[in-house]
Amino acid sequence: MVGLALLVGLIVGLVSGVVGIGGGILFVPALVWLFGMNQFKAQGTSLGALLAPVGIFAFLEYYRKGNADLRIALLLAAGFLVGGYFGAVGAQHIPEIWLRRIFALTLILVGGRMFFSR
Repeated sequence: MVGLALLVGLIVGLVSGVVGIGGGILFVPALVWLFGMNQFKAQGTSLGALLAPVGIFAFLEYYRKGNADLRIALLLAAGFLVGGYFGAVGAQHIPEIWLRRIFALTLILVGGRMFFSR
C-alpha cells in the first residue's frame, strides 16, 4: 500500500509538472479505483495531498523560467482557500453518486473545452 501510494504520487506529480493540471484530477480516480475509497474520502485525501508545499518545486521551476505570475498565483490561492472550505462544507450534503457524477461531468466539460479550443 505504501509503495503504491508513493508510485501514484510520483506519476501524478510528473503529469502535473508537465501539463500543469491539478493533481486532484488524477488523484481522485486513482484513490477510488486503486485504493477502494468512496468519493468523499478520495476527494478529502486528494486535498490533503495537495496542501501548499507539494507544488513548490514545480512552481519554482516555472517561476525561474519566467512562466509563472506570483501575484496571480497568490490571489488564486486566497480564493481557493475560501472557496475550497465552503465547497467542502457543501459537498458533505451531496449524495456520493451525485458527487461522483459532478466530478466526472466537470472533467468532461473541461476536457472538451480544452480539446476543441484553439
